Amino acid sequence: MYSPLEQFSVISLYSLQIGFIDVSLTNSAIYCLLTIGCVRVIWSTLFLDGGLVIPSRYQVVSEMLYEFVSGLVLEQLGSYEARKYVGIVFTTWLFIFTANLIGLIPFSFATTAQLVVAFGLSFSLFIGVTLIGVLKHGLSFLSFFLPGGAPIGLAPLLVVIELISYIFRPISLGVRLFANITAGHSLLAIIANFAWAMATNGLYAILSIIPIVVIVAIYGLELAVAFLQAYVFAVLLCIYLKDAIELH
Repeated sequence: MYSPLEQFSVISLYSLQIGFIDVSLTNSAIYCLLTIGCVRVIWSTLFLDGGLVIPSRYQVVSEMLYEFVSGLVLEQLGSYEARKYVGIVFTTWLFIFTANLIGLIPFSFATTAQLVVAFGLSFSLFIGVTLIGVLKHGLSFLSFFLPGGAPIGLAPLLVVIELISYIFRPISLGVRLFANITAGHSLLAIIANFAWAMATNGLYAILSIIPIVVIVAIYGLELAVAFLQAYVFAVLLCIYLKDAIELH
């Protein structure tokens, strides 16, 4: 029985070194490109269908998803200016959701269960949100690290605490996505191995139906988690955007 963590192993498919930079092609990179390709094809098809007088079912579902994320952004940011950020939030949500769904296909690879992918998303968005706050408020952005009405004597301590809390935002964002996807896939692998061991044992072959039923139930739960983790990521991104825009 192999380790349930083997499914997360990054395998180099083509080794390439440019100076001190390793740009080898791995299974993780392939599935990231596959996710981007799926998103591209899906929405290119949607735009081609956009001219239909009577929208197709596919177009209706796609527009509902877009309206769902758009409503989320407007609700969280609460201003007309928020419309300019709908694109980045929706793209992030769609990429994570698609990657999560692809990772649930048997014998595929879960890219969002890789720390480098989860942290790459969270840190790049964190840097972008910080730049938005700095460009909008200038040096006044530093007031974000000192709560209003706080005593001046506690300012050094409060600034350090707020700064550490701010820096840990992308870490918690990435770890949340990575941990939940990894835990779900590992649990599925463990129960699947257990079911296979029972099925290949003549004495317990009939009882193997029990872990199989459990796998089906957990798989349904993982489908919900795939959506939920993308949703939570999008909500937290909106909250961070609101903090950068309004400085509170």
